[in-house]
Amino acid sequence: MTTLANPHTAHWIDARKPWWALGMLVPLLPFICYALVQITGSGTMWWFGPVFLYGIVPLLDGWIGDDCSNPPEAVVAELEQQRWYRWVTYAFVPLQYAATVLGVWLATSGNLAWWELLGLGATVGIVNGVGINTAHELGHKTGAVERWLAKIALAPVAYGHFFIEHNRGHHVRAATPEDPASARMGESFWAFLPRTVVGSIRSAWHLEAQRLGRGGKPVWHWQNHNLQAWAMTVLLFGSLTAWLGWGALLFLVLQAAYGASLLEAVNYLEHYGLKRAKDSSGRYERVQPKHSWNNNRVVTNLLLYQLQRHSDHHANPTRRYQALRHFDESPQLPAGYATLIPLVYFPPLWYRLMDRHVAAYHHGDLGKANLQPSQRARLLACYGSQPQETGG
Repeated sequence: MTTLANPHTAHWIDARKPWWALGMLVPLLPFICYALVQITGSGTMWWFGPVFLYGIVPLLDGWIGDDCSNPPEAVVAELEQQRWYRWVTYAFVPLQYAATVLGVWLATSGNLAWWELLGLGATVGIVNGVGINTAHELGHKTGAVERWLAKIALAPVAYGHFFIEHNRGHHVRAATPEDPASARMGESFWAFLPRTVVGSIRSAWHLEAQRLGRGGKPVWHWQNHNLQAWAMTVLLFGSLTAWLGWGALLFLVLQAAYGASLLEAVNYLEHYGLKRAKDSSGRYERVQPKHSWNNNRVVTNLLLYQLQRHSDHHANPTRRYQALRHFDESPQLPAGYATLIPLVYFPPLWYRLMDRHVAAYHHGDLGKANLQPSQRARLLACYGSQPQETGG
């Protein structure tokens, strides 16, 4: 699967254009599970969602491989105006809500064993975890429709503060020790998870307090974007609980926790061990392609709206997914997100795979890496020295 391009002409064809609709396959997973259970009579089919994400997608990634091609700049403006790409992301949101409602209804029907409920909960959690990525794509845009759709997409996973923290917090502090969403080399995912969840909520609240304060408004104001987004979650969870009972609330909370953990697993690997340098004045350098891990596996990029081209996204946050570029100077992950997410749950496996990539990218100079303070001595002993850091 390649993108046809001639850098000397504006006559260019995005060979992947129809394939971006594969992103809508994710919110259909609960419906696929239901159909498979009806066809086979086996409750194990409720686990098809995790099998799809952690098994089928990595296999397809390995089979189809990478696509490193970029659209020529001459066509980017026209490419970003094509409505097809926009409607693909819009369509995800109603399907996401339909999947969530179906999942809650099935979970409260009383017909599923506990292990079947776990499979269904994981499948719905995957839908809403990937929904955060859809909200990520929509929330970076300037149009009111897309920004409201971003908040709506975050409601089923109860992560509305992401709308604020990611755009105005993470994009400012990415690849620095101060960023709660940038993992440090030697920091386990299980240490990173509470740090990023608590730190992101605090940051989002502080950012909104600052914004509202500049307009003379209190933080507890209806224009607080955090409160708006969280209110959507309360409305959604409350309505489904009133309809289907307290079991619905328990199911919603559990799937939301799992869905949010998927986002944080992706956050964990996107900037792991990477750090922006400081200049002589003590200010961090501008975010560059070298400050994000990238990957060009085709299938995962189609499902996640090219989130794996993370360097260009940080350099150009409003650039639409179909126009994001690959940079040769960006550090490259050894596999796609779908393959790597399970590994972050097992720190020894993750360290064995990724720490050597971090060290190799910095040519053994770990003074340039973002290190977990408690692991600094061990990492320097294992992977390299720490010469005097330039500019702090």
